[in-house]
Amino acid sequence: MTGVSNRPKQSSHRTEATAPVVRGSFAAALARHRLTLTRARPRVLQINVGKRCNLTCSHCHVNVNAGPRRAEMMSRATLDRILDWQGRARLPVVDLTGGAPEMLPDFRPLMERLRQLDPIGTIIDRCNLTILLEPGYEDLAEFLAAHRVEIVASLPCYTVDNVDAQRGDGVFEASISALRRLNALGYGRDPRLPLHLVYNPGGAVLPGPQAALEADYKRELHANFGIVFHSLYALTNLPIARFASWLKRTGSYDSYLTLLADNFNPAAVTGLMCRDTVNVSWQGEVFDCDFNQMAGLPLGGRPPRFLWELDPGTLEGGPIATAGHCFGCTAGAGSSCGGAIT
Repeated sequence: MTGVSNRPKQSSHRTEATAPVVRGSFAAALARHRLTLTRARPRVLQINVGKRCNLTCSHCHVNVNAGPRRAEMMSRATLDRILDWQGRARLPVVDLTGGAPEMLPDFRPLMERLRQLDPIGTIIDRCNLTILLEPGYEDLAEFLAAHRVEIVASLPCYTVDNVDAQRGDGVFEASISALRRLNALGYGRDPRLPLHLVYNPGGAVLPGPQAALEADYKRELHANFGIVFHSLYALTNLPIARFASWLKRTGSYDSYLTLLADNFNPAAVTGLMCRDTVNVSWQGEVFDCDFNQMAGLPLGGRPPRFLWELDPGTLEGGPIATAGHCFGCTAGAGSSCGGAIT
């Protein structure tokens, strides 16, 4: 389970739900616009700590479906090797995701060691909010604030019906309670405690304009619940894993892939998150982004490797693995872990 001693196996994650639209079609779109997609200097270390989560959201992109019963979680041995690598690489941003990253048994020691490595660096926790109310996590919000952890929190809408339809009954109410707790600690108010919310559409459509959505969120959440936050990130649903399964069940898979490809925006390519991100799995394998991890596409399209086998100084200018789901990050205004690109 550590992923430390054995080299990763090729394409160990690929499933039918992660198949590309048409092999090479994204590369062909780049070629039509005379664009190349290569790596910039690495800036973000994104760590997917595993598949365990207290929720089972319909739009989840995690392969084999994240949820409470998943056993795949990063071991302490793998975590130590990743921290040793970061101690040498010193990437300025470390981005924790999952599953629910907070459910990693070593989550708090991880945060403490990251803050020791870089007292002023950016540490991001991609939080589903409801975890902050779960038994055993009651003081987690205070812990995150004490370590100046930036919170990027999923809240797919500001209405109860839309949120509960995507994430489960009672999730909206719990999310509001968690946001109030974070606000009381200074999150969303203090620039040293950034709080960003994440919007994604409830179906097979592109998100609306991010600025307009942010204005709506800020107005409605403040007026109805007294909640404040810094920014809203509008994300496009990627046609992989659980969301791909939903698309197929509803007969909208092909039409959604066509929608993404038809809305390819060449201006989004330079801002894609895969250009400056090194993504690492719970087993220590490296990928260009979390979506490629779930699609089983190793970093650069090369043979699978572990993070500790990489020299970060050699990544700039290197290739990036692509497939049909990449149209999701270049459709419309573009989509990244930080929201719209253009």
